Amino acid sequence: MRVDKFLSQMKFCSRKQAKSFIKSHKIIIDNHQIFDADFSFEPSLEKISIDDELIFYEDTIYLALNKPKGYVSANKDEMHPCVIDLIKKPFDRFDFKIAGRLDIDTEGLMILSTDGKFVHEITHPNHHLPKTYIAVLDKKFTDANLLLNGIEIVDGHQKPFIAKALDIKTNGKEVSIVIDEGKFHQVKRMFLKVGYEVIYLKRIQIGNLKLKDLFPGTYIQVRKDEIL
Repeated sequence: MRVDKFLSQMKFCSRKQAKSFIKSHKIIIDNHQIFDADFSFEPSLEKISIDDELIFYEDTIYLALNKPKGYVSANKDEMHPCVIDLIKKPFDRFDFKIAGRLDIDTEGLMILSTDGKFVHEITHPNHHLPKTYIAVLDKKFTDANLLLNGIEIVDGHQKPFIAKALDIKTNGKEVSIVIDEGKFHQVKRMFLKVGYEVIYLKRIQIGNLKLKDLFPGTYIQVRKDEIL
């Protein structure tokens, strides 16, 4: 990767500004100071520092985040805080894509990654990646068979489709439900269709990855093979 591309990708400056940035900052790659914007190197293998600060870099990054209530699943929003706002150093210079969005009032496990192909793969409807949610309803749930057999609801574009739960465990008003799709408000719409209102919703597992005791608003770096 060229130095000017690296500086731009890591949000230090634009590629056009790279020459002046290099003149005004000390850039060291593997113990050699760099003066040319077109110098090429491998950032995942060679160490780079800017003004004596070592710059963290990895080709692909996967983060497991516990989304708190009140945050939107977006990179930017004018009205509400975004999940991306929770990402701190050294990951804040990377462009993350969100795999599996959650409603603003829904909590729980989200995956953020710089691997766009991976994000597309696990969010595409044809992949059928299981996701587990804990829902608290307005009354005791007694209609598991209806959701296990499948019901017709509409998606975010008002198109009807058959939504089906893969597994359900009940404990009074609290229900654990597994689905392998993630259409707009799907879990809430499934329960509403059979006469229940979701009071609280939290996603606790995506694929093989479990939320466990990750504190709301925090995240950990994970491996791809921990998810699939």
